[in-house]
Amino acid sequence: MARLPRGVCLFALSLLSAVHAFYLPGAAPHDYHQGEPVDLFVNALTPMIAGNDNAKLKSLINYDYYNPSFHFCQPEGGPKKQPESLGSILFGDRIFNSPYDIKMKENSTCQQLCVENVPPEDAKFINDRIREDYAINWLVDGLPAAEMKEDKRTGELFFDMGFNLGNDEGPYEEMPALHNHYDIVLRYHSPTPDVHRIVGVLVWPTSRGGPQDTSSDGAVDCASPAPPLLLSESQNTTVRYTYRVMWNESSTPWATRWDNYLHIFDPRIHWVSLINAVIVVVFLCLMVSMILLRTVSRDISRYNAIDLSEDVQEDWGWKLVHGEVFRTPQNPTVLSVLVGNGAQLCAMVAVTLVFALLGFLSPSNRGSLATVMMICWTFFGSIGGYISSRVYASLGGTNKRRNSFFTATIMPTYVTRTQKVVFAIVFLLDLFLIAAGSSGAVPFGTLLLIIVLWFGISAPLSAVGSYFGSKHGAISNPVRVNQIPRQIPPQPTYLRPWATTVLAGILPFGAAFVELYFVLSSLFASRAYYAFGFLALTAALVGLTTATVTILFTYFILCREDYRWHWRAFLTGGGSAFWLLAYGLVYWASRLSLDSFSSTILYFGYLLLLALFDFLITGTIGFLATYWAIRRLYSAIRVD
Repeated sequence: MARLPRGVCLFALSLLSAVHAFYLPGAAPHDYHQGEPVDLFVNALTPMIAGNDNAKLKSLINYDYYNPSFHFCQPEGGPKKQPESLGSILFGDRIFNSPYDIKMKENSTCQQLCVENVPPEDAKFINDRIREDYAINWLVDGLPAAEMKEDKRTGELFFDMGFNLGNDEGPYEEMPALHNHYDIVLRYHSPTPDVHRIVGVLVWPTSRGGPQDTSSDGAVDCASPAPPLLLSESQNTTVRYTYRVMWNESSTPWATRWDNYLHIFDPRIHWVSLINAVIVVVFLCLMVSMILLRTVSRDISRYNAIDLSEDVQEDWGWKLVHGEVFRTPQNPTVLSVLVGNGAQLCAMVAVTLVFALLGFLSPSNRGSLATVMMICWTFFGSIGGYISSRVYASLGGTNKRRNSFFTATIMPTYVTRTQKVVFAIVFLLDLFLIAAGSSGAVPFGTLLLIIVLWFGISAPLSAVGSYFGSKHGAISNPVRVNQIPRQIPPQPTYLRPWATTVLAGILPFGAAFVELYFVLSSLFASRAYYAFGFLALTAALVGLTTATVTILFTYFILCREDYRWHWRAFLTGGGSAFWLLAYGLVYWASRLSLDSFSSTILYFGYLLLLALFDFLITGTIGFLATYWAIRRLYSAIRVD
């Protein structure tokens, strides 16, 4: 990506035409009249990846805009926090009002905002943040302030959200320059002559050094050449913040104003990834179909043709274990709880993607994605309880009350033997954010709200689901279980649990690893991601790949007379989590350059949580698909 010169950008503004897109519901347009005040809100400063191809993300810590170390100008009466959604808070948004005076369609000349005195220790703090490529984030009418850039691959112009705190490139590598002047270009569309709507916010920051004191006549010069402003780390530095506002009429209607922001970098990569995943899934489906329709059908015909009066009931292959295949596995409570919570997460992801595809998660509603996910997870506790209860009964479990309790309480704490792992990780990461002075730390009130959602809504709904699951009872098995377990012969290396988990995870991961790059960039590099169509198709292909590859490996182990398929199916299905962790390490080495210990801990903590949730979801898909296939398989044979 290349940042365009201001003159080129202003010329391009007049040439940009509206892009065809659908209306994103969830936010109503704000109609302005000429001279009406336009509020500019400030958000937390976030690290960003610089424009060159070899740039790396250097931090993961967000900072409050009004952090005293930055010495930004404050509004009269002090900053006032703006109301935010639950998802917005969890994603690190901290929105306040600002002292900028902007009025609709009224251009302003150079305006002085304030003059600040920056001490040496704060100058070092600011210079370090500039070297880490921190971006300033503003909001005007729900739109983020952005810099206009050009996609080098396609030559398209797009708005890159946020703008640089300073400049540390070229001659400023040793001593960065602070941006203290902002040219604000506001694009508007007029559906009627006296009604105007904001459709774009662009900012070109510059560094203006020289004399920073206010002149005697109060005039401020922002046009004449000036040296860059360098903050001294040995003595106090005076900084004068100035800005200029320009309005530019646009043909882009309000309904499509986000098209310039939600830029998809080289969509051919997404299509290639999708086609690759489709090929993998088709190959797997054909292989499983060949096994089930040819090999298994032939075996079933041969088994059913055997004269039961003859002493030939013992045979090779998967029929030998028909009396063992539905034997209760070890730790059925833990397995059923994991499957129930995985089903809850699957439902949450599916419904969230449906809402996103229908356009209800408008980017104007900041944090709407996380908010919908939290709400869905809370109310889908009933699904987790129902699935867990029925699976537990089908596995031969007898202590239904304990299973119901663990299902209701285990999702945020994960596994019975490692209780409170997830919540402990989140709390630990929050402590690191607090210690680093980050605005991304979740406030205590928000943590309390999440606990209330967990125990006050999700847990009772899970208990209700468990009650109905127990009422429906166990799923009937097509064959009886022998009283004496059968001896299991030695297994080849490639069918051992660790080997099948690693090998089976390659294919689901291979179907999603390209899209995973963009998701990680959105999570960690503060880049907008709105390719939910690609994401939904990829998720569907990953689910189908996980199901087919798990059935395939389960068939292999049954043919080797190993009937312990329950945990194997869950672990095999969740094998893609191992490759997700491995890819996270590659992403860390290739796209990140985290110098601080806190940022490193945050990255690997969040990566571990992603892998755990992926393990739950794909493991559940693998287990349920295998359970269905085994019931179909053994219900087709004749057993005395």
